Amino acid sequence: MSEHTHLHATHPEIVKRLRRAEGHLRGVVEMIEAGRGCLDVAQQLHAVEKAISQAKKTLIQDHLDHCLEDVVGALPRSQRRTIDEFKEIAKYL
Repeated sequence: MSEHTHLHATHPEIVKRLRRAEGHLRGVVEMIEAGRGCLDVAQQLHAVEKAISQAKKTLIQDHLDHCLEDVVGALPRSQRRTIDEFKEIAKYL
């Protein structure tokens, strides 16, 4: 883990989403313990999974949009193509 503070504008949104998913996951555990139906549990697990996946996607896109740009810096258009394509394809992760 890195020792320096690394914050972006999207981090509060990501934390909020993850905390909501955390609470939702606790609810899923309670559903299982209470013997709720598998369909209900699976639907709720899917919602938790999607929330976490969206948080990850937001974090990765933010990193590419800021950190990668900081490292790459200003490049001529002909040299930016690969970077721009990488950022675009990363949306499908």
